[in-house]
Amino acid sequence: MSSVRVRFAPSPTGFLHVGSARTALFNWLYARHVGGTLVLRIEDTDVERSRHEWTEGIQTTLRWLGLDWDEGPYFQSQQFDRHLQVAQQLLEGGAAYECFCTEEEINARYEARKAAGPADPGYDGHCRDLSVEERARLAGEGRPRSIRFRTRDEGVSTFTDVIRGEVTVPWSTIPDFVIVRTSGAPVFYLANAVDDADTGITHVIRGEDLTDTTHRMLALRDALGVSDRPTFAHLPLLVGAGRSKLSKRHGAIAMEDFADKGYLPGALVNYLGLLGFSMPPAEDGTSREIASLDEMAEAFDLARVSPSPAFFDYDKLNWMNGEYIRALPTEEFVGQALPFGEARYGDRLDRVAFAGAMAIAQERATTLASAADSAWFLFVPEEDFAIADESLERLRSTERVGEILAAVADHLESCEWTIEGVDLRPVLEKLEIKPRKGLPAVYAAVEGTHAGLPLFDSILLLGRERAVRRIRAALALVT
Repeated sequence: MSSVRVRFAPSPTGFLHVGSARTALFNWLYARHVGGTLVLRIEDTDVERSRHEWTEGIQTTLRWLGLDWDEGPYFQSQQFDRHLQVAQQLLEGGAAYECFCTEEEINARYEARKAAGPADPGYDGHCRDLSVEERARLAGEGRPRSIRFRTRDEGVSTFTDVIRGEVTVPWSTIPDFVIVRTSGAPVFYLANAVDDADTGITHVIRGEDLTDTTHRMLALRDALGVSDRPTFAHLPLLVGAGRSKLSKRHGAIAMEDFADKGYLPGALVNYLGLLGFSMPPAEDGTSREIASLDEMAEAFDLARVSPSPAFFDYDKLNWMNGEYIRALPTEEFVGQALPFGEARYGDRLDRVAFAGAMAIAQERATTLASAADSAWFLFVPEEDFAIADESLERLRSTERVGEILAAVADHLESCEWTIEGVDLRPVLEKLEIKPRKGLPAVYAAVEGTHAGLPLFDSILLLGRERAVRRIRAALALVT
């Protein structure tokens, strides 16, 4: 199996999408599981939309996730001469032909066919059988020229997919397709087929949305006399709420967005690795959800990948990220959260107070960003501190809230300034008020919300003067 060669082939036209990251991960897991080779190929055939910064971003993100590669990056744009040489070979062999149709003409003919009755969309083969003289005339008129591959008129195209089984479509549903644009640039289908063959790719692991392109790529390989076929595995679609294709409306989808929100790379790859793949159970028969990259690679098997769409559950991801956060040594967690605190609070950030806040936030944090945000009440200018509307409403509706706040303020003014000293439960017991009834109002007064970081630790971090001032300010709001 050491001869296995897989490739991850992103297009540098934007940030790395979560679906593409999952594809990269599954290729990495398979290559590492069998001791094969992972090739990174940048598919920049769309020259106008491809950007150097996107290429760099893809590589940076892969490294952040812990996904290395063995060869590359190779750039398809550097192989254009090779692709065009193959296109010319196909032309000369009759497997392809010159097309002089404009997009408007193709659409107009389709609309005319549709008006006359049911019609198949796509190219109608208008230029398939042009004579040499007709081609010369059209070229002489300065008509745009593309190259189309001639698909079969009859029969079916079939290939076996490791995940989906046999995939078959009639050739009649696949119109002649462009392999070289009017700009002279090779198209995705041609570049993929040639590059996969030239670099000896043995397994193509990619998204389900590319399943239909496989028939075109195999037809090109056949026309070029490449008799062997890669093993194909098309991964299940990622879906969001409502089981629709995952998109921005469901939340973050670019890997950079997840990094900016404070997700840990280990948690992300762990979660992505379980989207469509199930780890074998542990020795005691229990299911396994927390696993390192190496553990997932050891257990990875394409036969365990489901063909069904995989639901991207942000709640599940948050839970898993929280588990990874709690597994960090506190000092390391504080260090990783610090850049988020610096971005959030700037010069107002007190590192000692922030470290204290993160130490008590770690137990309930789900992301680094949310942990940093939870300390906002420590670093907000006092003149800008305000209780959230919902919490203020709850504070005002608390029974005997005036008595509670007054007693708490008096206690904090004179108590010993330790965690035991600022414990407010005895204060409420004297008032015969249960802590769960009275403490949310104190939370709101101190932290601006009726639930937040552990209250007594937060009061200590805030300091006696500010804590008492906020309690008395809240008291003034309800009296």
